[in-house]
Amino acid sequence: MGNPITIVPYSDAYASDFKSLNEEWIVKYFKMEEMDHASLNHPREYILDKGGYIVVALLHDEAVGVCALIPSLHKDYDFELAKMGVSPKAQGKGIGKLLGQHMVEKAKAMGAKKLYLESNRILKPALNLYQKLGFKEVVGATSPYERSDIQMELYLTDSSLE
Repeated sequence: MGNPITIVPYSDAYASDFKSLNEEWIVKYFKMEEMDHASLNHPREYILDKGGYIVVALLHDEAVGVCALIPSLHKDYDFELAKMGVSPKAQGKGIGKLLGQHMVEKAKAMGAKKLYLESNRILKPALNLYQKLGFKEVVGATSPYERSDIQMELYLTDSSLE
């Protein structure tokens, strides 16, 4: 019957889903921080209006996953892959991988050369996913998040030899 999962661009109709799917994992493992509140309460102002992009994964028309490309504050990167969350009831269905692949392709289409992300080493499934997408650990980057203890990057072109 085909794949019941579809990836759609964010609209304000998904604002509460974007917030709740991220709060769910953040609160489970960490605590909400100032940057979380800003971007999750105001995704249009903090992400979209700045040239970013957000998608929602739908399983039978229910929002079960979200992810954002946020224009990077680091001069070496075009976007930060951020705010990826998948509902616990939908985990294990490859939704995170679909979201990640979609965002990598979207970043390329937007002309990006390099992506960045921040995570935490206790989120092993997330780190495994990022590695499968081609992200490599970066040492020495700084983060506005207390919970961030690993940063990763992905070259989107074959210019990694430059």
